[in-house]
Amino acid sequence: MSEIRENQLTSKGMKTRQKILDTAEEIIGEKGYFEASIVEITVKAGVAQGTFYNYFPTKKSVYDELVYQLSSSFRHQIKLAMEGKKTFEEKQRAGFLAFFEWVINHRNLYSIVQQSVLVDKNLYRWYYEKIADGFIKSVEEAVDSHECKALHPETIAYCLMGIGQFIGMRWVLWEERLVPDEVLDEVMEVIFNGLKRQEVK
Repeated sequence: MSEIRENQLTSKGMKTRQKILDTAEEIIGEKGYFEASIVEITVKAGVAQGTFYNYFPTKKSVYDELVYQLSSSFRHQIKLAMEGKKTFEEKQRAGFLAFFEWVINHRNLYSIVQQSVLVDKNLYRWYYEKIADGFIKSVEEAVDSHECKALHPETIAYCLMGIGQFIGMRWVLWEERLVPDEVLDEVMEVIFNGLKRQEVK
């Protein structure tokens, strides 16, 4: 049976497709890609296996779409959060906060993405390169406006990504709570003022 393309779906079909994706996010996030099964996804989603195959020809295809959708969703939220912010620092703070708030409702993101190292290394790389693209653009704009040192934008981008990844892991994933304000304040302090102690004159 051929896969139904997204642009061919009715409103009901789109809801069914999204229900399968939401269920796959939960099951793959909790059990792992290799342990999760199409049968389990369809049973929990309340759809027939034949219905699943109408939308996704394989378990890998639903996993791929899940990663693409999660990536698109949170990058869109970050973009919205940064709109209207004037300075580079304000934009970064808003972007980090938007990411942490988004992950609260998608905690399985960490598990799903990290599994792609074993499931599909090209997908894993694509995921992080898409995030980096947004950071690089933001850094380039900040350099042009003299808000940021003229360092290599890609280097800065991956440093910022690492901070967001592990601060989110520490608080949102492990503690199941939003990153505390004082922690976010210190993140911004490290990013914009560095670790070197200023000498008192």
